[in-house]
Amino acid sequence: MPATPAWVALSMVEFLGGRKMRALLDHFDGDLNAIMRADSVHLRRVPGIGEKIAASILAIDLMRIIPLIERWQSEGVRLIAWDEPDYPSRLLALDDPPPTLYVRGDAPLHAEKSVAIVGTRQPTPESAEAARQIAFALAARGIYIISGLAHGIDAAAHVGALAAPNGITLAVLGGGVLNIYPPQNRALAGAILKRGALISEVPPFSESKPTFLVARNRLISGMCDALLVVETSAEGGAMHAARRALEQGRRVYVIDNGASGNLALLDEGAQVFSVGFEG
Repeated sequence: MPATPAWVALSMVEFLGGRKMRALLDHFDGDLNAIMRADSVHLRRVPGIGEKIAASILAIDLMRIIPLIERWQSEGVRLIAWDEPDYPSRLLALDDPPPTLYVRGDAPLHAEKSVAIVGTRQPTPESAEAARQIAFALAARGIYIISGLAHGIDAAAHVGALAAPNGITLAVLGGGVLNIYPPQNRALAGAILKRGALISEVPPFSESKPTFLVARNRLISGMCDALLVVETSAEGGAMHAARRALEQGRRVYVIDNGASGNLALLDEGAQVFSVGFEG
């Protein structure tokens, strides 16, 4: 079903998420109107739906949601529900896919091949240059480059992809697509919009926060065929993204540069990146 006001409103309910949304739809035979008409007793019969979530569903005001959607769309935001053709098919394999994606930019979200490039926000100059060069080489061959618009390795990967002729890069954000974080990367976000897309599972004006940043890692890993860690410490977002990728059955590569996180990932099943990498 398309991203109707009722669908979008449900997807915005805090703590609902894709897993519980699926349970809700199964229980009510996919009938959004039945969900919106249900009382608390019936809603709480759905596995995972407790009193708090039920109360949030009952509090939905579609007359408030409709103008929000119209404003987002006027700002160039596409709202894509998970059963629409433009929704990335790889994400549907997740156990908790976002019911709605908020997207700016016209690049298709499906790619024959895509590689996520991630790493620390404070890389060595050598690692930042490696991220740029690898992203450039892959993007020049038509491979999508996916990253998270953070400082450091993420930004270098996006820049490298955009430097390639017709290179396409997707930035998966830990905040809203109309509230760019970090603000220092707004110019980069603008460049991505010309030949890529900004993607988020949270409403467009949402502020970035740690829970969103952690949650978006499953989308970065979920959308790619393979994930490359350029440089990371033993903790942080890149490690989380890499481990999610391993859990999801993605190929994970690391540059063998002695970084503590890179070494740990080699012990956990990652492979050493080589020059002959095909994506």
